[in-house]
Amino acid sequence: MKKTPFRSAGLLIGLALAPLAHAQQAVQVLPRPPEPFAGKIDPDKGKSTPAWPKQAKAAPGAPNVVVVLLDDVGFAQSSTFGGVAETPALEELAKSGLSYNQFHVAALCSPTRSAILTGRNHHEVGFGNVANSSAGFPGYNSVWAKDTVSLPEVLRQNGYSTAAFGKWHNTPEWEVTPAGPFDHWPTSLGFEYFFGFHGGADNQWEPRLYRNTTPVEPGATPAQGYHLTADMADDATRWLRTLDAVYPDKPFFLWFAPGGTHWPHHVPKEWIERYKGKFDQGWDRLREQIFARQKAKGVIPANAQLTPRPPELPAWDSLPADQRKLLAREAEVTAAFLAYTDFQVGRLLAEIRAQGKGDNTVVFYIVGDNGAEVNTALLGRDVLAPDGQPATVAERVKRLEELGSPAFDNQVGSAWAWADNTPFQYGKGVPAYLGGTRNPLVVSWPKGIKERGVVRSQFGHATDIAPTIYELAGISFPQKVEGVDQQPLSGRSLAASFTQTGASAPRTLQYFEIRGTRGIYKDGWWAGSRQVNPGGNSALNKAPFGTRQWELYNLDEDFSQSRNLADQYPEKLAELVAAFDKEAWRNDVYPLQPDVGVGRPSLTAGRSLFTYRAGVGRIPSRSGPDVTRRAHRISADVDLSGKGGDGVIIADGGRWGGFSLFVKEGRLHYEANAHGHRSGHIVAGERLPRGKVKVEFRFTPDGAVPAASATVVPGQPLPAVPGVGRLFVNGRQVGEGRISKIAYGSYDTLDIGADLGTPVSSEYKVPFRFSGTLDKVQVELL
Repeated sequence: MKKTPFRSAGLLIGLALAPLAHAQQAVQVLPRPPEPFAGKIDPDKGKSTPAWPKQAKAAPGAPNVVVVLLDDVGFAQSSTFGGVAETPALEELAKSGLSYNQFHVAALCSPTRSAILTGRNHHEVGFGNVANSSAGFPGYNSVWAKDTVSLPEVLRQNGYSTAAFGKWHNTPEWEVTPAGPFDHWPTSLGFEYFFGFHGGADNQWEPRLYRNTTPVEPGATPAQGYHLTADMADDATRWLRTLDAVYPDKPFFLWFAPGGTHWPHHVPKEWIERYKGKFDQGWDRLREQIFARQKAKGVIPANAQLTPRPPELPAWDSLPADQRKLLAREAEVTAAFLAYTDFQVGRLLAEIRAQGKGDNTVVFYIVGDNGAEVNTALLGRDVLAPDGQPATVAERVKRLEELGSPAFDNQVGSAWAWADNTPFQYGKGVPAYLGGTRNPLVVSWPKGIKERGVVRSQFGHATDIAPTIYELAGISFPQKVEGVDQQPLSGRSLAASFTQTGASAPRTLQYFEIRGTRGIYKDGWWAGSRQVNPGGNSALNKAPFGTRQWELYNLDEDFSQSRNLADQYPEKLAELVAAFDKEAWRNDVYPLQPDVGVGRPSLTAGRSLFTYRAGVGRIPSRSGPDVTRRAHRISADVDLSGKGGDGVIIADGGRWGGFSLFVKEGRLHYEANAHGHRSGHIVAGERLPRGKVKVEFRFTPDGAVPAASATVVPGQPLPAVPGVGRLFVNGRQVGEGRISKIAYGSYDTLDIGADLGTPVSSEYKVPFRFSGTLDKVQVELL
């Protein structure tokens, strides 16, 4: 349905903003049409006057813009908003600017990011779910709609330099390969420079990085002090310094999206030790303490109520001592991760100030793309058994000191996440409640915001960031971009609130929807219906889909959604439910909970033979052959005529799952890894001959393999498919052994002639490059 075009809320009040308001450019089409030649042309060059095409130039005095977006952080996690984790960079911005305590996001990663980066609702852009859970409907296909131009693209074509650092989770999964296509990568969506990772999460110690569209490896190891968040700050600093050296007066837009505090919770141990003992009181007492601090700080109103613990979660005091010990350490690690992340943000902002640009730099520090992650197991995740299930508590407690290290893909439990969302109910992925949708926003702009340390309570939304930036930069939003008519902006500028304490909220209506769970805000009222799937692994995810009724809250009088008024005001509830339905049709929300992946583009569907040449690497496992549950053969042609010959021939996966075919001390090896455990290791009984050699690995499952669709248990790994593995050299068998399971872990990739990222096997150190000559490797699914 056609929407009413966006209109500016009017000129801003305040001397700092007035020049830009008057300078708003009237460009309605991007790129700008070619201008007539302004010089003079004559056959005689002496009578001719040269003229050059004008370059795009920002409005005089246009501010620099920095958007910091944290990941999976609850409303109450930071010290700035009452939490335990010290966030001095955020504190400093709050003291020098404005804190918004009624700012809202989409309750999930890719949806929130698409809303911020376009100014449209997430379904309008195609991100009704995360990019890797797309479905074949307009609101869910994860294909960034061309009629929803990105904020950085508009800024770039209006004279800004643009760069993105960190997490990028808005490219269709089937397009995330080193070969592209790159149409939906950051560098094709307005960012002139990108350094970071694709997907929902990555290993913070040994990440799979891209610079623009080229895969790159970290410049150091964890033992040498490497950490991704610090690397991001370093790279952003280099970019800023280069820009300042070449274009010192050109404004910039910098998107800084670290992985903190999404799992894995990886953080240097010295930071973890700062929080030792700070969570021993448990989540019940912690919530009370946070709530009191929030009121003392004024970040929640004095009449706010603390919502009760949901019945699905146990009281802290009811848990055995060993569980409490494990859980307290998990919380310490998570707090340290947030503190460490904020420290790196502080380094970035310090660089901007050191360049003398802090005064005219607008910083939007968004403390989370959704609430803290409640859709996890009560005891979190760290040590896994060979079958992929959690190890015993006793085993996990023995390795407490390793939490946060490269050894684990660890995650905090759901009850701590619930506490991190104080005073609200629930969290990430549950937009029926504020625990999923309400995240702090702090805005600092010394030149344009004169009030200091003030809390603003206007209802805002992720879609409001782009319109606000356009207004501050003096840019009129284009009606047509690259020949495509643009959908109007759904967001509304928050800029009036920068200078007016009592400025009206820019909106009175906003819908929310993630995975069937719905919410609607209208004129101070909120209605929500929590829908969840059976079988999920969360302590808060036990009710079958469709069994939850709508609830109703008056947010003008009930800041934390503590009093359900559905029975008291059925007519008001019906009004809001009808409003949701209207917004859903208008924004491509329907159908609710579409089946994920049905008919989705695939790079592997129908293929049984995969051929790779030497030097190929960083191919996502999902874009290569899936050998986990079927018979297959891996063969390679190698030349061992020289002195070398050791190294990896092919590896797919890493420390938490995968396989590797490699040569060590002249012998052929095959190793399988499942959930961080060796699930099979075969060594040839003799050394490889010199010269040209054909090596093979063949896997034969035990009996018939059941279809995956018949064995899926939601929230659980697929059952193991054991079998026999055999090694061959020049057609002759040289080794045999049992393989109990082949399973892929997170993050790592398929590599030829090396094992990049984390190692599949403990028999070698990465990258363990093959030192012979490798011609080709073939994987055949049988």
